[in-house]
Amino acid sequence: MKYAIIDVGSNSLHLTVYEISGVHFKTLFRTKVMAGLAGYVEDGMMTANGIQAAESALLGFKKTLESLSIENVSVFATASLRNIDNSQETVELLNQKTGFNIEVIDGNEEALMSYRGAMMDLHIESGAFIDIGGASTEIISFENGNILETHSRRIGALSLYKKCVTKILPNQKAIESMAKLVDSELLSLHDCTFDSRTPLVCVGGTARTVLKLAIKEFDLPDECRQVTAKQVDVLLQRFLSGDKKIIKTLLRTVPDRIHTLVPGLFILDRIMHLYQSKEIVVSKYGVREGFLCSRIIQS
Repeated sequence: MKYAIIDVGSNSLHLTVYEISGVHFKTLFRTKVMAGLAGYVEDGMMTANGIQAAESALLGFKKTLESLSIENVSVFATASLRNIDNSQETVELLNQKTGFNIEVIDGNEEALMSYRGAMMDLHIESGAFIDIGGASTEIISFENGNILETHSRRIGALSLYKKCVTKILPNQKAIESMAKLVDSELLSLHDCTFDSRTPLVCVGGTARTVLKLAIKEFDLPDECRQVTAKQVDVLLQRFLSGDKKIIKTLLRTVPDRIHTLVPGLFILDRIMHLYQSKEIVVSKYGVREGFLCSRIIQS
């Protein structure tokens, strides 16, 4: 059976088509639209332009699915529609305009789905896990295959960029603003125990971009999935110092991440140090695969 999952994220909307056989699946097709929905939020409300951007992307996906004759579709939204004051009105309007039935999942459920998807790929027993999205970051600590803590914070790569950065790349004032905001969000987790945990398992666009850059900058094997803590620190410092070489590498590798990579990397680096992780491991699966297995396959 062919099944499509649409993920309405704060930075990008993703369409992935899977072939399901029993409790197993394989990815057949994937595409995305960098709509940047978090950038359309004003005074806590999704603007008409933001709703139009989401509608356009969803209708484009619908046309693609119709051309592929795929009728089995699930659509879910994360912080993009969860963290806005007009969430219900926006969802109802998008459902009416597109014919989809969008489910908004809460932060803890998103964290658990992302973690489940990642573990289907990596099978790591102990460590910490993060999913840095456009407008939220999900954090999990786990040991011997058991989840110890789950947290969701209203801070992400695109929302941090919007709040702190006025140009494409952050200047010193923006760096100080990002540090203050990230520390405020993370250190307010009074019930979170940042014990030493390694590796730090990562999913999401920021983590995938960091991996791609590390492979190029440190001559790592193409199939590499790990980046050391020191290498993450070096990448961040190169960006913060305005290193033109690393900026050119980013533009050649993942140009659509030029404005959100540094804020996302800032969040990643901070959490990595809080957990004293020696390395990050990037999973090829995440929330969409977790959703698929939790809601559709139910394996």
